Order: sequence, then C-alpha cells, then structure tokens
Amino acid sequence: MSENLSTLERDTEMKALNLLKRFQKDEDGAVTVDWVVLTAAIVGLGLIVMAAIKPAISNLSTSIATEIGKADDSFGTTP
Repeated sequence: MSENLSTLERDTEMKALNLLKRFQKDEDGAVTVDWVVLTAAIVGLGLIVMAAIKPAISNLSTSIATEIGKADDSFGTTP
C-alpha cells in the first residue's frame, strides 16, 4: 500500500512538473499580454491627444455655431 501511494505521489509530482514546463514554454499568454499593453497605450495616447485639442475644437465649434446663427438670422431678411 505504501509503495502504491509513493508511486501515486511521484506520478502526481511528475504531472505537475510537466504542466509547469508546458506553461513556461507556452507563449500564447505572452502574446495576449503584448496586445493588451499595446492597445492600452494606443487608447492612452488617444486620450492625451483629445485632451490637448479639446479647447481648440470647442472654440472652433462655437465660432461655427455663431456664424451659422448669423446666416440663419439674415436668411429671411431682404438687404
């Protein structure tokens, strides 16, 4: 009985060791992490760019709205 238990323990240890070796050699997870980091960097860069140009876009849209409002007000009037 003790010999069977020892064999079972050894088999379990070998299976665990083989599992760890396969996990160490598997690079699918590393590629996924690379893509996640790359995507996060692109999103972060996009947020930084939007924060930098937001005031200029806001001013420009206000100017455009004002000009459209002036054109709309003068559309129905005769010169």
